[in-house]
Amino acid sequence: MKKILAFALALTMFSAVFAQEQENNNSRQNDNESLASPDPTVIGNDSARQALREISVDRYELEGSWNASISSDNGVINCRLFEGSPLAKEPLKGEEEAEDSSVLGIKVEFFRRGVNSFFIKAARPIPIEGVTKTISLWVAGRNMDHQMYVLVQDYNGNNFELYLGSLGFSGWKKMSVAVPPTPDGEHGIIQSSAYNGVKPGLRIVGFRVDCNPMLARGTYYMYLDDLRAVTDLYDLENRDEDDMNDDW
Repeated sequence: MKKILAFALALTMFSAVFAQEQENNNSRQNDNESLASPDPTVIGNDSARQALREISVDRYELEGSWNASISSDNGVINCRLFEGSPLAKEPLKGEEEAEDSSVLGIKVEFFRRGVNSFFIKAARPIPIEGVTKTISLWVAGRNMDHQMYVLVQDYNGNNFELYLGSLGFSGWKKMSVAVPPTPDGEHGIIQSSAYNGVKPGLRIVGFRVDCNPMLARGTYYMYLDDLRAVTDLYDLENRDEDDMNDDW
């Protein structure tokens, strides 16, 4: 009888531990999914006044609008446009007929393995109107565990980097990152100012890829497409038509 009771108690404890572990795993999975696909409706949402729009920042259709660079000590790099598109990508509503047939390809030829980075920058910073909540783009990373960042410039001209994620995946993947709101209007990424309400708040400068030292050898290829942003256009859409611009 005692053996049966002990066995039943052990089985109960095992079931409880298993259930708790399963709950923890589900929680971690949900956290990972939320990090990979941030919800723009809850980022910096301290007011019900929001007019969120997903807009196209660049479709990579114009040759020469992006440049790639790497230290001459570490390798050589080239970038150019190729015909193609991720099959899973959906066009923006109302822009189904817009030209979208090219992707940006980057080719890096490393001289040797080591700690290095390379940059993919727009010919000039790309402004985004409103208050940007998230930035996303499609990337083919060729399953190399390099780390990718988006480089942005805020309203005051300060530069920041936001972590997009690892390139350790095969095929195309949509990578997204949330733009953290400023805690007090003076620190962090500033996107608006009461002193001048007409200048775009955020500019995308480009991207940086920090290479895994063990994988940074030989030739590496990656491709980019469909750079987008989710932005809050409430202030712009609700601005009075007869209001003056403070830009003189």
